[in-house]
Amino acid sequence: MTRKSDWAFRAYLVIFLLYMLLPLVVMGGAAFNDSRFPSVYPWQGFTLNWFVELWNDPRLLASFRNTLLVALAVMALAVPIGTAAAIVVNSLGGWARSSLYSLMVAPILTPGAVIGISTLLFWNKLSVPAGLHLSVLGQVSYIAAFVMLLVLARLQSFDRSLEEAALDLGASHATVLRRILLPHLYPALGAGAAIAFFQSIENFNVTLFTRGPYDTMTVYVFSKVRSGITPTINALAVILIGVTLVGAIFYEIHRRKKQAEEDAAARIAALAEAAEAV
Repeated sequence: MTRKSDWAFRAYLVIFLLYMLLPLVVMGGAAFNDSRFPSVYPWQGFTLNWFVELWNDPRLLASFRNTLLVALAVMALAVPIGTAAAIVVNSLGGWARSSLYSLMVAPILTPGAVIGISTLLFWNKLSVPAGLHLSVLGQVSYIAAFVMLLVLARLQSFDRSLEEAALDLGASHATVLRRILLPHLYPALGAGAAIAFFQSIENFNVTLFTRGPYDTMTVYVFSKVRSGITPTINALAVILIGVTLVGAIFYEIHRRKKQAEEDAAARIAALAEAAEAV
């Protein structure tokens, strides 16, 4: 029975990986196929022309630059807003906690088109024209909630007695926040920043209504689907996947190196304690 379960798990794992990775392989292969239509069959020869066309497409490059700028701005705003909301929610109790939590989480349940239209109408009333700045504000209104949820989960493992002890010893609230609370929240802040960045990059509905005359990558791809898509989009996807893989590899190398250093320090400490005991 154990062998059957193990075999079934391995088969499921292989099928799952194929289901997740095979579309990426096909999509990436289309970037190197010498065909005007993005496909790998029939294979008409290896080419790098689509990467050259990508480099020579000013509208696509401009939309990619706009996407990165919006994503960085969303990350810079969503992380402190979500973190502050999580700290406030965690410090409240009763109906105040429930009300603030519901208010922050509500945008996640709201359709993106509604958020985009609401953002546009609200700022138009204040005579603020549409543009990438409105895309940033519209995205932050719901992406900050994801950051809040991550930070709230991290706060559940925080020992409040450390805060109280620091305050009793004369530390200010700013010092407690900077030296005790934020170091504990760094993993959640890093994860929240990554989620905010990638949520912004893939956003379409909010950006479509608030972007004004500017293009972002998702809007540009949408327009190309209607007018006729070419493998330059596949070439851009290959570059993005490559950058993501390189970043993940460097992160994993850094994590393992840091873990090895911590394990070595723990072993040295254990040997020192054993030597003192002897």
